[in-house]
Amino acid sequence: MTPSDDSQTPQDAGAQFPNPNGMLAFQTLGDYLKEDDWYPRRMEGKYAFTMGFTGRNGDLRCYAIIHPDLEEFLFYAVAPIKVPEDVRSAISEFIIRANYGMRIGNLEMDYSDGEVRYKSSLNFEDEPLTPGMIRNTIYPCVHTLDRYLPGLLRVSFGGATPLEAIEEIEGPAAPTDDGEDR
Repeated sequence: MTPSDDSQTPQDAGAQFPNPNGMLAFQTLGDYLKEDDWYPRRMEGKYAFTMGFTGRNGDLRCYAIIHPDLEEFLFYAVAPIKVPEDVRSAISEFIIRANYGMRIGNLEMDYSDGEVRYKSSLNFEDEPLTPGMIRNTIYPCVHTLDRYLPGLLRVSFGGATPLEAIEEIEGPAAPTDDGEDR
């Protein structure tokens, strides 16, 4: 993922730019990331930072993006692998099964190159973006992708079925009213 496809340059923001609340949010985000030891690197010409996260199951590349004009904050954690083309359909099923019932954020895959990422976002329109809001967007994102990373790897490279991988992560599916597994 290159945030160029999901972040704005100052020229893109239009007539309403600069949005004071959006610009304050970008400053708050940068301050939070530094204070929380994320070691953010500002992406040139973007309202975005890039950084890494080392989880129990792998190293993730992360992007924190502010859309100042829309007053939106997006956080992406990107898996350390590209899914091979021949298993992208199986990974699609894995992602659908994983996303079912998720309360915060979602997994997604770029079918053209096999990149898998987890996205968490929030709209802070007419509200100041706070460190608590940032924390509650970032940490579920990185922890969830780290949790599902072993299953992603097993389906991509280990021959596991999507259902097997999900059951290893979440436990066996509960039968529905008609006796079928979800």
